[in-house]
Amino acid sequence: MEQEIQFLFDKMCDPQEGEAYVYADKLGKIATEEVKDRLIQLVNGDDWEIAYLACRALSKTPYNEEALDAIFESIFDRKNRNQQGAFVQILEEFDLSQRFVDIFRVYLFGNFKASTLAKDYLDQLEFDITPRTIRKAEKHWNHYLHNPEDEGSLQIKKSEVEPMLVELKELFL
Repeated sequence: MEQEIQFLFDKMCDPQEGEAYVYADKLGKIATEEVKDRLIQLVNGDDWEIAYLACRALSKTPYNEEALDAIFESIFDRKNRNQQGAFVQILEEFDLSQRFVDIFRVYLFGNFKASTLAKDYLDQLEFDITPRTIRKAEKHWNHYLHNPEDEGSLQIKKSEVEPMLVELKELFL
């Protein structure tokens, strides 16, 4: 079994392999603790294409929360700024119901593609919202208001976020 796992990792990480995603999917189906740990190491590695494949493999495992922790860490890592969109796109393979604040942060601080995808998730997915979730989102919103990336997007985001936060608060009145 160890030999098979190593073979799958080698094929998935081979830049010449045209169907690396097939090997990623096979690794995800094995889903041992060891495989999960190795995949998470790759998510946090320096090669974003291998990290993306590792994310894909993790989406096939039962380790949703641990995988999402690693993926969000990669999304917010400055070295991945140009690839954020790819990492945010793979999130559609995961259960994001507990990750409203993380998706909200991507919407506020992500590059154009990442922010657009995050907005789609915010609009379309069902999240488990608590008063604490709203407070955390407001904290990130206040940070964004005082540190906008550009004034043009500030007005757009303001017109979308402020009604969203009001609507969320109304859930608990």
